[in-house]
Amino acid sequence: MMVAEEVVDMAAPKGQADLANSQAKELRPDQTLESTPPMEDGVTDGEPTGLISQVDKTETGKMDFPCLFLLLSRTTRRCAKLMEPSKTPLYEKHVEANARIVDFAGWWLPVQYVGILEEHRAVREHAGMFDVSHMGEIRVRGPETYACLQKLLTNTLAGMKDGDVRYSPICYPNGGTVDDVLVYRFSTEEYWLVVNASNKDKDLTWIRENAAECSVTVEDDSAATAEIALQGPAAVGIISELAGPAPAKLGYYEFAEQILLAGTTTLISRTGYTGEDGFEIYCPAEAATIVWDALLAAGTAYGLQPAGLGCRDTLRFEAGMPLYGHELSADISPLEAGLARFVSFEKGEFNGRASLWAQREQGLKRKIVGFEMLERGVARAGYPVSKDGKKTGYVTSGTFAPTIGKNLGMALVEADIGPLGTEIAVEIREKAVRAQTVSRPFYRRGK
Repeated sequence: MMVAEEVVDMAAPKGQADLANSQAKELRPDQTLESTPPMEDGVTDGEPTGLISQVDKTETGKMDFPCLFLLLSRTTRRCAKLMEPSKTPLYEKHVEANARIVDFAGWWLPVQYVGILEEHRAVREHAGMFDVSHMGEIRVRGPETYACLQKLLTNTLAGMKDGDVRYSPICYPNGGTVDDVLVYRFSTEEYWLVVNASNKDKDLTWIRENAAECSVTVEDDSAATAEIALQGPAAVGIISELAGPAPAKLGYYEFAEQILLAGTTTLISRTGYTGEDGFEIYCPAEAATIVWDALLAAGTAYGLQPAGLGCRDTLRFEAGMPLYGHELSADISPLEAGLARFVSFEKGEFNGRASLWAQREQGLKRKIVGFEMLERGVARAGYPVSKDGKKTGYVTSGTFAPTIGKNLGMALVEADIGPLGTEIAVEIREKAVRAQTVSRPFYRRGK
């Protein structure tokens, strides 16, 4: 998930701004990757999507990655003129650090500070800190919360204890994906859903509609909540200096409340969207700058680097994690995305169950695969994929993977494409460029 789902800020270097603006018409992060893909709002204009594309040399001489976060659809740009993007509680910190700020999902957010490559390596080797306060937090509570969410989510809540976190898609009746979320359990009568920023309003409406006949309340905690993600092998050491031993005792996908950090009461979880160990620190919005500064100060000796959305995307890509609007969408089901383990048919009825069951029983017609370029070229989202000269699908995400040192991608293709190692071709600038299917994730951290 997570967010992640645009034209470079006017302050961006000219080389990158020109590239992004020239591609904006074909790069729409919320499209569903068909040749004439339907938008979630019903708009169809036949333009393919785009994600991280290629290394571009700007006039500064730095190597930058034009990426999803820098690209806006024409529709989104028209709407952006009517509504000023929101600012997270940490906006001024990003400005002070001379970060490159972009409009992402209606928020002014840093896409990079010193460079995407350097920030990517910092997270893999030391630690990186991300402002993800744009994410949505939706609280559901009441005597029927458990039963209500069991019908809303594809994954089951059975077996969760207080303090557990669980990943789950949310589906439409036709099996398409509304969003993918993290579910925090406080009790059987109170849960928290952390949702993708660009989907928050849609999710809130969908949850309330589905909870209308349940004895629950649905509250939007987003505006009052700031979230900072601390990721990387040094994350444990950094957070332990400020919050004591409690965070280090958390297991993977667990959380704890009432942890004092820099004099602020926080909720800390241990999940992540980078492929590295790390923590999410939730705090009152008004205390965000205090927590940010304290983490930065404590992390200096550990090599901590503030990191932007650009490397967050390259990191999740290497780890094979889905991005909503690319590997998941209203047109792509969790089963097609390879997320069958998060679909619990055994629990009984839930939204989309009948459609997903039919997909499973009849056999998938499409699936997400990983691939590696065999010839020079970087695959971008929306590029056609063929096998033996016949179109079989399209790229959902693609970039140069810094840790692996290869041009890699993910694609939605016909399910019978063949075993790993099957040769395919990606159409790049009207030329078929050789590639082959490979396993995902592309990167796994060492134990």
